[in-house]
Amino acid sequence: MKEQIYEIENADSFELKDIFDCGQCFRWNEQEDGSYTGVFKGNVLNVKKEENKVTFKGICNGDIKEVVEDYFDLNRDYEKIKETLSQIDDNMKKSVEYGRGIRILNQDLWETIISFIISANNNIPRIKGIIERLSKNYGKEIDYSGEKYYTFPTAEELKDVSVEKYRELGLGFRDIRLYETTKMILNGKVDLDELRNNPDTMEVRDKLLTLSGVGPKVADCILLFSDLKRFEVFPIDVWVRRVMNDLYIKNEDETKVNKKQIEKIAKEKFGDLAGLAQQYLFYWRREA
Repeated sequence: MKEQIYEIENADSFELKDIFDCGQCFRWNEQEDGSYTGVFKGNVLNVKKEENKVTFKGICNGDIKEVVEDYFDLNRDYEKIKETLSQIDDNMKKSVEYGRGIRILNQDLWETIISFIISANNNIPRIKGIIERLSKNYGKEIDYSGEKYYTFPTAEELKDVSVEKYRELGLGFRDIRLYETTKMILNGKVDLDELRNNPDTMEVRDKLLTLSGVGPKVADCILLFSDLKRFEVFPIDVWVRRVMNDLYIKNEDETKVNKKQIEKIAKEKFGDLAGLAQQYLFYWRREA
């Protein structure tokens, strides 16, 4: 494949660190020059921002402009979204200002499912390492700019991988979960195209919850961060519970704050933009 280049000028709501380090993706790595290089959907791309111009350079399946516009959700008006959320209260305004360059990526549904199963009770460096080893062992090799990159393996490419082989990659207790979920997808117990085409978010969520290793938080992350793009969900982890308690619930014992309390507040305050509000709040609290 031949290298392609695409540039966008006046790139509002597009900061590399905000996008790639906000917890939504695991295959983007910062380079010495401050750019980021990542592998997604069979593409290898380097993204660099200088002043208000973003340059995308790499090898793509198809036209780079179409690939970039889809993956980076460039046709959505994030300026309008931020304006709407900033009017809710001062807390949201501060968090939006802090994470002003966040965009929610349109990541492949299959890769997002497996990545967030791996993420359970795990830290980001370890998650990235496991995904890289999984890709190197079972994905396709791509040579680009003197380096070797590996695509995320499809369910078909993982069909003969045993629990023991997953364990060798450092998956720990998640080995059986990857094995079982891969079999469920291959056997048609969960149809990914059906999930994409089903407008009922709760039905899709319930179906995701049947997958091995997918609990409520992982299901919500898959709904939000994959190409399912359900902005109304509100993934809750320890950071989100902390920030929601500190800002809105104010219970002296944070451990007594339950998920339903948080979800109720999120729905009332943020409505259909709850998932985006969660990202701004999570990133602000974790980083700042």
